[in-house]
Amino acid sequence: MSHSSKKAVITAIISNALVTIIKFIAAVLSGSASMANEAVHSLMDTLNQGFLFLGLRESEKPADTVYAFGHGQKKYLWNLWSAIGLFSIGAGLGLSHAWHSWEGLDSHQAMETASIFGHQVSTLWINLGVLGTGFLLEGYSFLVAMKEFLLRMRAAGEKNPLAYLVKVEDPTLMAIVLEDSAAMLGLSLAALGIILSAVTGHAEYDIIFSALIAIMLGGIAFYLSFINMRFLADMRDMEAEYLFQDIIEDHPELERYHDLRSIIIDERNTVLIAEIELKEEAMINGLRQKIDDSAEQILQQLTANDSQRRQLEQYARDRAAVEVIIGRAERIIDEIEQDIKAQLPRVSHITLEVEGVCAAPPLSEATDQEQ
Repeated sequence: MSHSSKKAVITAIISNALVTIIKFIAAVLSGSASMANEAVHSLMDTLNQGFLFLGLRESEKPADTVYAFGHGQKKYLWNLWSAIGLFSIGAGLGLSHAWHSWEGLDSHQAMETASIFGHQVSTLWINLGVLGTGFLLEGYSFLVAMKEFLLRMRAAGEKNPLAYLVKVEDPTLMAIVLEDSAAMLGLSLAALGIILSAVTGHAEYDIIFSALIAIMLGGIAFYLSFINMRFLADMRDMEAEYLFQDIIEDHPELERYHDLRSIIIDERNTVLIAEIELKEEAMINGLRQKIDDSAEQILQQLTANDSQRRQLEQYARDRAAVEVIIGRAERIIDEIEQDIKAQLPRVSHITLEVEGVCAAPPLSEATDQEQ
């Protein structure tokens, strides 16, 4: 997790907590349905961002005997709970409050003024003042998150923010950007509903816009749930698999691959496994000389009398053959791993199994093909 991501979450928590308090005060003073839903919206945002912070903190823990690849996936679990909470509580309570306000519309008496420190103040100006203050606080939180979002977008070579929002690798940052965007849109909807109700004298506008705020919350929560579920469902890293395929095709010593699979653990760790077949010429060319040289080095490290010499020479050749063949296969595997990690550092664990060696075509067949 980057320092900027944590800063975005902490900024969002503080700003939403302050906004929640003043919105609830304004909702009690004015009796506005939109303001009440906005207060619930900000409260849910504060709690949800608290969940995001806990997820970020848990994901920083290193690998241990229980979590072999670290605790990175805990972030997605906390994010999922956050999204579910936003949907079930925020959207549910908002729609419920809008419905009850609509049912009680005939008996509803809008409060035009409220007493603040002994002074009568128009509830319209109280609501608009609170919404304006909330817009400033939420706007600052949005700018902090958006700055980090745009930095990562440019680093990824993407120019379209909407396109990058779909494929961003950090769901926590995406959640902050979406929640802050929703918060500002919700403030705008609440202000519009309150102003229309004040101008026309019809409280229906206030209630309708409060329902729209709740529906918006539900839509964003559903999308965030879907994104985090993908990371919790052993999703394949197709970019890593395509890169592996390109490297295999361009490698002069590899014939083909089988059973290519990958799993995204978190945005910093992808596991990739595959079986590969080596070309015969990659293993055979110069093999005899390397085995002879290696056997000679092994013999120089051994001491024996003449009666044991023949037996040791055979042992040295057998051992040298094993070491040279394994060493050559390991060198090829190391080259593949280095190429993948150099181009895609998040592929942190690569397991390649050498399935076999593909025989080169007979000399006569190769000659016929050339002709």
